[in-house]
Amino acid sequence: MTILLLGSGGREHAFAWKMIQSPLCDKLFVAPGNAGTASIANNVDISPTDFDAVKALVLKEKVEMVVVGPEDPLVKGIFDYFKNDSDLKDIPVIGPSKLGATLEGSKEFAKEFLMKHNIPTAAYDSFTAETVEKGSDFLETLQPPYVLKADGLAAGKGVLIIQDLAEAKEELRNMLVGQKFGAASSKVVIEEFLDGIELSCFVLTDGKSYKILPTAKDYKRIGEGDTGLNTGGMGAVSPVPYVDAVLMDKIETRIVKPTIAGFQKDGIEYKGFVFIGLINVKNEPIVIEYNVRMGDPETEVVVPRMKSDLVELFLAVANEKLDEFELEIDERSATTIVVVSGGYPEDFEKGKVISGLSSVEDSIIFHAGTKLDNENVVSNGGRVLTVTSFGDNFEEAIKKSYQNIDKLHFDKMYFRKDIGNDLK
Repeated sequence: MTILLLGSGGREHAFAWKMIQSPLCDKLFVAPGNAGTASIANNVDISPTDFDAVKALVLKEKVEMVVVGPEDPLVKGIFDYFKNDSDLKDIPVIGPSKLGATLEGSKEFAKEFLMKHNIPTAAYDSFTAETVEKGSDFLETLQPPYVLKADGLAAGKGVLIIQDLAEAKEELRNMLVGQKFGAASSKVVIEEFLDGIELSCFVLTDGKSYKILPTAKDYKRIGEGDTGLNTGGMGAVSPVPYVDAVLMDKIETRIVKPTIAGFQKDGIEYKGFVFIGLINVKNEPIVIEYNVRMGDPETEVVVPRMKSDLVELFLAVANEKLDEFELEIDERSATTIVVVSGGYPEDFEKGKVISGLSSVEDSIIFHAGTKLDNENVVSNGGRVLTVTSFGDNFEEAIKKSYQNIDKLHFDKMYFRKDIGNDLK
């Protein structure tokens, strides 16, 4: 098969790395890709949201499957674009319909879906600039800390958790009236704070049946001890050590099954990943949010643990035969540490030459924000590389990742040195 993968991050490099291992994958295009995907596939300089350019490439190269990495093209409706085009309708797209992608595109839509299908989630209400005063009144009914979420896509940065009521009211005004997150915060969801440990549950569905992929936990904040600004993720561990069979059964029974059943009841066409952000409150799983694609950097620990053929798995999704697929998982732990540009998630410089990549042993380097500049691999984003390792336990895996990071260098490179410490 000739396959097109859309995206340019560490998640996409991990997908590409796994897909080219399949005997079913003859040729792989990545749009736009990065320096890592360039070394194993064919990068094409096309934006994943330029659907007409994607169509032209698909027809020119006789692409037989499209795998969508990031959320943007899904929320903008790439699945529907293919389905409604006579030239493209027979080419499977791995990713949900535009309606399904609204689960990530709108926090309010997601909360309504959760409530409608009796899936456990925090109490909430949503507000606009016109109802900002009502929002302030609602904050007064809650106990601190206060959770404010931009309704739309804000690249993983649209959630604020604030201890002080006056500050929460001020930030609500900043988001709604001051457009702190642009159009993404034209509506804001305020919800009760849940105290517990977060984890990510990944599900792949063909719309009827599903497979639960390995659990993972990521680390969002830039600073050690989980302090500082939110980022796209600074590291991840899989499996999550404290998730036992009892908790997993609750997650499947109370959350996964009603989610998939909810798609069918609501007529939501969904062939792709469901990323369920959970919080474990006194051993009761509660949904914080849905994403409609794999997480990053969690993909860099989940995909390497999948022993099964990923292309075969995607075909089972496309053909609605997922119930016949036997998913094999590596029992070992996998960890990934993200290496970022100095200054990230605020202002940072690009174009820094990266050295030491060829000296890494017994770890997998997934490129995120990189590009080729003549013969050099240079930084081209906030999150630059992820270093994934296996071990009999997560401590062993993390040790390997850190040993290999010591061999890497670029100007102002930064990484957290405490990934996994909370799990010990």
